[in-house]
Amino acid sequence: MLVTPPDGILLVDKPQGISSHRVVSIARRRLDLKKIGHAGTLDPMATGLLILGVGPSTRLLTHLVGLGKTYTATIRLGVGTDSDDADGDPVTAHGAAADAVTDDAIEAAVAALRGPIDQVPSTVSAIKVDGRRAYDLARKGEAVTLKARRVTVDRFQVQGRADRVVSVDGADVAVIDLDVVVSCSSGTYIRALARDVGAALGTGAHLTALRRTVVGPFSVEDAVDLEDDTVDVRAALARPTDVARRLFPVVQLDGAQAKDLGDGKRITAEHPDTDGPVAAIATGADRLVGLVAVRRGQLRVITNFPTATGAKP
Repeated sequence: MLVTPPDGILLVDKPQGISSHRVVSIARRRLDLKKIGHAGTLDPMATGLLILGVGPSTRLLTHLVGLGKTYTATIRLGVGTDSDDADGDPVTAHGAAADAVTDDAIEAAVAALRGPIDQVPSTVSAIKVDGRRAYDLARKGEAVTLKARRVTVDRFQVQGRADRVVSVDGADVAVIDLDVVVSCSSGTYIRALARDVGAALGTGAHLTALRRTVVGPFSVEDAVDLEDDTVDVRAALARPTDVARRLFPVVQLDGAQAKDLGDGKRITAEHPDTDGPVAAIATGADRLVGLVAVRRGQLRVITNFPTATGAKP
């Protein structure tokens, strides 16, 4: 009996303490397939939604990377770290006394970071500087200067506050933990938001927890735990056709049109002009043939989606 190689989009709930690349390695083992990629990483400290492309559906990942994202996080005011998160070493411990850092002051600092902002990414990031990752340079003690990037923070709200005392390098330090929710454009660093809130308040700050809950129309509630051997990973794959319907407008093709488009020919179809992407779906087979642009009724392929090949006995 021939088994068709897996093909689809996999929503994974990444646990804390492992890298996104490790998650990909686990998926490759579980699915016995090398052709698996991701649509944006999460730091080892972070948990939550990681989107993987499997087989031919890796071609969809380019169109998933830029989707907006939502996170829940905990910001600790009073202590700054060299990585802006809990994995780094403390570099400031100003403290955050409850009577000095009011809720109004916190709200003002948070509000200033809503909307379009120019954000300087965290020094310990994957951004390349002269061909080298910023985190590699920083860990070797080299100076790293990153340029500000325009990002958009649609939502940044404090949902809870806890005042406590923690030990930093053997000294007791008053801190304030803020539970927050952030919805933002792709490329926004939540660690940098924490850092900038701490800078505005004069306390220093870093992230102690980060969880990605939403990417575009996809939710972590629908994700699987790859470390749970009882999970049927193949069954958890979302069909590329279903994913494309959630992301793009659709043009339906008959069998002849689907074949011609798959062969690289330009075909005509009734659809409003657009630079794309539009999902071209073969009606009978309910198969994603490609992502296209439409001009004057003609379809031009942006990305084609061949059917999975190489069935295994």
